[in-house]
Amino acid sequence: MVTLEDVKRNPVIESFIRKGNQYLGVIGFTEHGHRHLNLVASIARNILERLGYPARDAELASIAGYLHDIGNVVSRNDHGISGALIAYTVLSQMGMPPDEVATVISAIANHEEQYGQPVNNVAAALILADKSDVHRSRVRNPDITTFDIHDRVNYAVEHSFLWVHGDRRTITLELTIDIEICPVMEYFEIFLTRMALCRRAADYLHSKFELVINGAKLL
Repeated sequence: MVTLEDVKRNPVIESFIRKGNQYLGVIGFTEHGHRHLNLVASIARNILERLGYPARDAELASIAGYLHDIGNVVSRNDHGISGALIAYTVLSQMGMPPDEVATVISAIANHEEQYGQPVNNVAAALILADKSDVHRSRVRNPDITTFDIHDRVNYAVEHSFLWVHGDRRTITLELTIDIEICPVMEYFEIFLTRMALCRRAADYLHSKFELVINGAKLL
């Protein structure tokens, strides 16, 4: 069976991830490289493990998490779709069974909030893992005076953690935000659709999504 470690050792995947992150840097986007992908892979696996899903589902979620932004090597626009097509080719060549390839590419294609849907367990875990990675370490712009709203919101987040409680079936995104940099309302201005998608993903996993900011439960 193809594992996450096999995927990480694939030279095409390594090159496309590195180049995609480089291209996003050119157009001013936050970090989408190995830091983000390894974190999302780990969180996606953790979600399914803690909720009691099969180990292979958790492994596929980690693979989808590692590959979900590979489409940025083509374009930021619709990168979920292009990423799914790239993943189909590479994973098939690596010998992953068609049913597993289908699960992974559907998750990759559905992780964008503009049109994504939790179509399976792996997709739901990927959505929650990806959208929970909000943190100042992702901001690449060194000049705070030129921050756009996405830079400002990410830079304001000093701490983020996704808590998964299998016994209570709750998935809680806990954030600490410097409100001098970004008011909480500004966070919602750009992330409301993401939080709505997270709630649908949690529902698919028979769980409840919660959002806690600076100790206050908002969802």
